Amino acid sequence: MSAPQEVEVKFLVVNATSLEQRLREAGFSEKTPPTHEMNTLYDLPDKSLRHKGHVLRLREYGDRWTLTHKAKSQNARHKTRIENETAVSDGPQMEAILLALGYAPSFRYEKFRAEWTDGHGEVVIDRTPIGVVAEIEGAPEWIDRTAASLGVTESEYITKSYANLFLEWRARTGSHATDMTFAECGVSPAKLS
Repeated sequence: MSAPQEVEVKFLVVNATSLEQRLREAGFSEKTPPTHEMNTLYDLPDKSLRHKGHVLRLREYGDRWTLTHKAKSQNARHKTRIENETAVSDGPQMEAILLALGYAPSFRYEKFRAEWTDGHGEVVIDRTPIGVVAEIEGAPEWIDRTAASLGVTESEYITKSYANLFLEWRARTGSHATDMTFAECGVSPAKLS
């Protein structure tokens, strides 16, 4: 059995309303309306997961919780990595288990995520404290076709993580925020479009 692969690209969104219209015109339907999502990455005190390029994430998306492990990514035109994920019935209890095992939160990031699908893959629109970002996730050829239909060129593809995008935003803005949360970044979610 082969390991599950996540293949995706991100791109910056200038106008979310316009992107939503282009998605409808391309045959997509909204699977999930904008829903609050809080992500916490965990690592050991020696930061061994980060040094190996691994991610251990506990996510609360609306009323659903998931625990995810992502292996080191291979960044070419698309970001590709092995991803194992499972539903968690009790997020706070899962966090207690991680803490008991010696893991500690290393980075938190939040957003309002809307999920769109055409039945072959997904496009998500993330309203984050550092701007609006979309992700296209699916088979590589499908990603490229979808991007082209939405007017997104390969030069606009982003394969960086939200943590890396946040660090770039901090350097650009001079912010002292340590987590990518609306409160720390001083951004109101209501102002995102």
